[in-house]
Amino acid sequence: MSPRGVWAAQAHSPERAYRTVAVPVAGGELTVGVWDAAGERTADVLLVHGVTSSHLAWPLVVRALPPGVRAIAPDLRGRGRSNAVTGPAGLAAHADDLAAVLEALGVAQVMVVGHSMGAFVAAVLAQRHPERVSRLVLVDGGLPLDVPAGMDADEVVARVLGPTAERLRMRFADADAYLDFWRGHPAFAGEWTPELEEYFRYDLAPDGERWRPATSYATTVEDTLDLLAGSGAEALAGLRHPALLLTVPRGLRDETPGLYEATRLERQLRGMPRVRGMPRVRHERLDGYNHYTIVLTPAGAADVAARVTAELAL
Repeated sequence: MSPRGVWAAQAHSPERAYRTVAVPVAGGELTVGVWDAAGERTADVLLVHGVTSSHLAWPLVVRALPPGVRAIAPDLRGRGRSNAVTGPAGLAAHADDLAAVLEALGVAQVMVVGHSMGAFVAAVLAQRHPERVSRLVLVDGGLPLDVPAGMDADEVVARVLGPTAERLRMRFADADAYLDFWRGHPAFAGEWTPELEEYFRYDLAPDGERWRPATSYATTVEDTLDLLAGSGAEALAGLRHPALLLTVPRGLRDETPGLYEATRLERQLRGMPRVRGMPRVRHERLDGYNHYTIVLTPAGAADVAARVTAELAL
């Protein structure tokens, strides 16, 4: 069976209908996953995945949301089934694409949940299209990362993403070979699930007689450099929307510290905007997870969904 042949049957919550829609954007069309509300729709959430991910990062989170919530999750340009979109990437381009998605789906305003790079994109969406955003939930991303100066593009990507970026240059004989690559990844030791398998199976595109990760390496470099150049930081510095930042103690390879070392993070948070003496960005650390398992395992997804649900009630 094709690596893409079975994902649709298993990648959605049984409690709500799942579909994909194509949304025109500059340079092509985005594939957007939509999990419709089960019964009367009470709210929408926009879910924004990370730098080498896809909309199938989110089914476990969606499954744990209240049934009245409609979840909207695009494959960002250069990823998933949006990897044929042409033109420049960068956080502003992604933010404008998301605004086009909301317009196409008739969403006037929405809570935005972003994981990893998606958290930076969420902040820039709030900056560029403030009327579209009600609140933000930033999952292990959104605040500037600690990267030494003077590195070239490839060195920066290798420093931030490590083997996650290296695999974008790799080619695989079939889906099983790609799954074996991920089964041996330290982030997923003891955490393998059918949903995780379908997430990785979706992340393949044909390359002659072999298969490659669907994410564009060039787009990943462009986005990572923009992320580190301060676009996201500038957006957060002028943030007008309430935001909840969720961080985890372990990183992309289950190492400690994770992306946000505690002492440095505390300094960053002290510099965030305040409104009437209260921090605009609230922070909560979710122990027991790494950068991936916070959204890609049932326990992590349930913890994220619980915080999203609480934010929807505010």
